[in-house]
Amino acid sequence: QVQLVESGGGLVQPGGSLRLSCAASESIVSFYSMGWYRQAPGNQRALVASINSAGATNYADSVKGRFTLSRDNAKNTLYLQMNSLKPEDTAVYYCYAKRFLASFSSWGQGTQVTVSS
Repeated sequence: QVQLVESGGGLVQPGGSLRLSCAASESIVSFYSMGWYRQAPGNQRALVASINSAGATNYADSVKGRFTLSRDNAKNTLYLQMNSLKPEDTAVYYCYAKRFLASFSSWGQGTQVTVSS
C-alpha cells in the first residue's frame, strides 16, 4: 500500500497562504482518486478537494476560488495551494489516495493548519 506523508502546515494569519504537500512512496499517475480531507476539533472529517486520474477536480463549496489542487507526477507529490485563508479553515488536513478497485484508501498522518490573528 502506498505511503503518504503530508507537510506544509503551520500557523498563518487570516488572508495568508500555505501550500500543503503530500509525498507518495510510489507513482501517483494511476490513482483513481487523490485529495485532501480536513477535520476541525469537534467536527467530522470533511472532503476538501479531490482529483481523479483524468485530472478532473472537485472542491468543497467553502474553498472554491481559494484552494487549488495540483500534482507533480515526476516527484510523486500532490499539492494543495491554500490562499485567502480564513479562521474556519483551521483543521488537521489529511491526504488520501485510492487506486482503481482498491478496497481501502491510503492516508497520511495529517498536518495541522491554524489560521488565527
